[in-house]
Amino acid sequence: MTFQELGIRPEILSAIDELGFEQPMPVQETVIPLLLDEEQGTKDYIALAQTGTGKTAAFGLPLLEKINASDRTTQAVVLSPTRELCLQIADDLRDFSKYMKGVGVVAVYGGTSISDQIRSLRHGAQIIVATPGRLIDLIERGKARLEQVSHIVLDEADEMLNMGFSESINRIFECLPEERQVLLFSATMSKEVERVAKSYLREYKEVVVGSRNEGAEHVNHIYYMVNAKDKYLALKRIVDYYPRIYGIIFCRTKMETQEVADKLIKDGYNAEALHGDLSQQQRDLTMQKFRSHLTQLLVATDVAARGLDVDDLTHVINYSMPDDTESYTHRSGRTGRAGKKGTSIAIINLRERHKIRLVEKVIGKDFLAGRLPSPEEICSKQLFRAIDEIEKTDVDDEQIEPFMKEVRRHFEYVDKEEILKKLVSREFGRFLKYYADAPEIEVVEPKSKGKGKGKNDEGWTDWKNKKPRKGTQQGYVKLFVSLGRNDRFFPGEAMQFINRNVTGRQDVGHIDIMPQFCFIEVPARDAKRVASALNGTYYHNKRVSCHVDREAPGGKSADKQAKQGKRKGDNTAKDDSRKQQRDARKALFNIMEQEGGWARRRPKKKK
Repeated sequence: MTFQELGIRPEILSAIDELGFEQPMPVQETVIPLLLDEEQGTKDYIALAQTGTGKTAAFGLPLLEKINASDRTTQAVVLSPTRELCLQIADDLRDFSKYMKGVGVVAVYGGTSISDQIRSLRHGAQIIVATPGRLIDLIERGKARLEQVSHIVLDEADEMLNMGFSESINRIFECLPEERQVLLFSATMSKEVERVAKSYLREYKEVVVGSRNEGAEHVNHIYYMVNAKDKYLALKRIVDYYPRIYGIIFCRTKMETQEVADKLIKDGYNAEALHGDLSQQQRDLTMQKFRSHLTQLLVATDVAARGLDVDDLTHVINYSMPDDTESYTHRSGRTGRAGKKGTSIAIINLRERHKIRLVEKVIGKDFLAGRLPSPEEICSKQLFRAIDEIEKTDVDDEQIEPFMKEVRRHFEYVDKEEILKKLVSREFGRFLKYYADAPEIEVVEPKSKGKGKGKNDEGWTDWKNKKPRKGTQQGYVKLFVSLGRNDRFFPGEAMQFINRNVTGRQDVGHIDIMPQFCFIEVPARDAKRVASALNGTYYHNKRVSCHVDREAPGGKSADKQAKQGKRKGDNTAKDDSRKQQRDARKALFNIMEQEGGWARRRPKKKK
């Protein structure tokens, strides 16, 4: 099928042809005819398709078909989770409408001058592409008017909801007319996406390209299991083994992201960091260098990289596994685009092995257990790369001929074999020097359960001791927080919750979220201050209990902390804390018992 057969108008076809698009991709072939059909085109739709499958054209081309170019009012809104994706969608729509007279597409997003965006809106914008926060700001100022909007698109809806934009989306929908078409595009069908669909879509039709929640079709999934202390050494070996790697390395926290990027740069790799502590100008410059292939490795957090669209990525490396499978789907979906092959690599320790199994169930694909390449294999790869690059070097005789006399004089008495050795040493001597005395990386094998020891292969101890999983980052302490996935409390919400209630900038380590509670790691020096700031606060009308985990160094039980906290005379707070602790322990035991991971509670001895 061709775009012409889909029923696209000639002006758009000319622009598509100029962009080099020959045939529609599967999601475009499925969605565009539905949206252009006279009967089906007015219905609401949910389209489930992986990142990088051509979703922008799937909803963008029908939007441009339906826009009235002679009417300068806003007729369509496209919401995206990040500034980067917002700009990309707007640029694509402008390219598609290049030969359509009178069509205005304006991108509005935070982190830049709002006055410039207001001026653009005054000139008229039939289509507004926006991040939720900035659009609400413009609505409240009376600069963005949505009374005439007939189409609204939620792109990367699952990411938007994971980032905590639920309330913002609710506010935007309140400003829309009753008669409108809603198009919801998502890579995964999470409970949050289903909730939004039931709230705002009427008799919607679900369109699935591939399978629900499946990983990208052309992506291979590999994991390497190492000790936590050897993760960076393993990362170096993987990167060195693929000389032409062009990829993103995902980390959990901003601090970890910067640390990994700094180590790579120090060790001579072409790397940059991308995280929330960078200014918008720094982020734009970093992304510009990465898209131009001036940067080979981008080390990023999930939040900073959301909506990131870069072609030709060869690898995605999970330096730390995300807390939820949806985030892994988005990470891996950034490679293997447009029918090309890609590889998603996870560097895990023994405690993260269960995450691999959970992801396999969701994406419907198996991970391959990888073997880290040896120093000899890496040096061979780098040697062949150096030879290949030398062979492919173009020589311009006219330019170098004036200097060749001097060159020949210098090498007149040097043996050809010696020149070759020097040339090869110069090209990849760094690898030879490093791997001559490279640190050993211990091979980690899953341990079988030992009888009577009370510890299983995931690092959990028996129920009697009530110990959480081990392995807290050095210098960090775990906080118990009585909020979990059932409270719609995810890593993004956790960071926002801490920022709202803790004064000043706060470093955060691993966040382990369970259904009814979670553990948040913070530096030991800040633990009591953060726990005190969060304890007794409210999250969506639920009172929060927070305390230093009792197994942490210097940790205290919830009851002792309640006595020493601000609420010394508040018996209700004590009872509340005790009850929440009992419920949390009971829930944790039930979860582990279902998974077969914990030993059962020992019966009390009869007196």
